[in-house]
Amino acid sequence: MKFGGLRTYAVIYLIFLYAPIALLPIFSFNDSKIIAFPLSGFTTNWFAEMIEDSSLHEALLNSLTVAVAAAVLSTCLGLFAARATTGFRFPGKGAISGLIMLPLVLPEMIVAMALLAVLTSIGVPLSIFTIIAGHMLICTPFAVAILTSAFQSLDGSLEEAAYDLGETPWSAFRLVILPLVLPGIISSLLICFTISLDEFIIANFLGGSTKVLSVYIYGQFRFPAKVPSMLALGTILVLSSIMLLTIAEYFRRRGIAKTGGKDTGGFL
Repeated sequence: MKFGGLRTYAVIYLIFLYAPIALLPIFSFNDSKIIAFPLSGFTTNWFAEMIEDSSLHEALLNSLTVAVAAAVLSTCLGLFAARATTGFRFPGKGAISGLIMLPLVLPEMIVAMALLAVLTSIGVPLSIFTIIAGHMLICTPFAVAILTSAFQSLDGSLEEAAYDLGETPWSAFRLVILPLVLPGIISSLLICFTISLDEFIIANFLGGSTKVLSVYIYGQFRFPAKVPSMLALGTILVLSSIMLLTIAEYFRRRGIAKTGGKDTGGFL
């Protein structure tokens, strides 16, 4: 009974956190445009309406383009940063690492406003490329965190053995280090892809006339007739995000086990 109050709080918190997500599939199969109980019946019409929406196809294609580009570029930058901070000593390393991770603690609204002010002041037109740049800024700290953990779990003697066998720093990195941190790279790509695909504030500020999925969904909620099909889309996005995060966590743990490191916590 000592922790009864804490358990009750934990249960209430989990219900508050996940109940709205659980309601998404319920209402997405409800045969009514009114989002309320009692339910009217079962239907899959909202999924069919969602699939036939040509504007949604355009927004989805743009979002996938942004998410893939942001994930790849952020992971590349994260790979370089993680390698530098874990493998080398240089002046200002702590300050530089802190600046890289700063977007994690800054309010996203402030970041979006600052980027918008800078881009418009130097005459850069808002487009899909400005969204990619903004998403790189917020995704790179996640990539750095994941890949730093992957590099820290490596056995340094493996790289030293490669040097003793005559390998150059580049060939040792390519043949020894890179295969060992590959699960971390895959995990970083999946996490950054998910973050970019779901992000709204920066996409809304920096997109201009470019349609992306999150902004499109927000706009459709102004029309009550469109809400059920957006709930159907939300159901698919939730399931996709859970799947991607599960795969990312699998590769993260696989990478730690492969290098013989200790798991200190993850995404799931």
